[in-house]
Amino acid sequence: MASTLSWSSSSWLKNFSVNTNGKGTSTSKLSDKEATTLIVAQKKAKKTRKIILKEDVDYLGEKGQLLDVKAGYFRNYLLPMGKATIVTPTLLKEMRMEEERIEAEKKRVKEEAQQLAVLFETVGAFKVKRKGGKGKQIFGSVTSQDLVDIIKAQLQRDVDKRIVSLPEIRETGEYVAELKLHPEVTAHIRLNVYAN
Repeated sequence: MASTLSWSSSSWLKNFSVNTNGKGTSTSKLSDKEATTLIVAQKKAKKTRKIILKEDVDYLGEKGQLLDVKAGYFRNYLLPMGKATIVTPTLLKEMRMEEERIEAEKKRVKEEAQQLAVLFETVGAFKVKRKGGKGKQIFGSVTSQDLVDIIKAQLQRDVDKRIVSLPEIRETGEYVAELKLHPEVTAHIRLNVYAN
């Protein structure tokens, strides 16, 4: 048989002192409902800390992430290893400023890529001259490095050959190449291959 606490026998909970306008204390009675509310309010609080990670932590999060972790884990592992700091208003403000700066930089880079794409697409066709063979055949092929050299000669722009995507070119004719200037911006340029 389980023993239960009888509320009527707990007289200390039923009688409590209330300060009335600074004139002293008076005793008042609590109902069972109010007594229960007092007990629930005394629930033990969880001890967690709001932190910001300074570096990636396995099974926890990535650098700059805002997390709630247990106080002991922070105190005994994250803090001594220098992997996290407690969140402060100053630190939050610095994080927001850094995020805004990064977003502005990403936006600027994307706009530059879009302007460069418009420039490449309005130039017209780049002419590539190759030694010709029988019919439309040319000796060798046109590579991405050839296109990079032509762009540098005509537009005085440095382009990385790794962003150039060319179809296989072994004949004379007109082709379209893609330049991946930004993850969201791709420029299509025309190539006019002819034999001399």
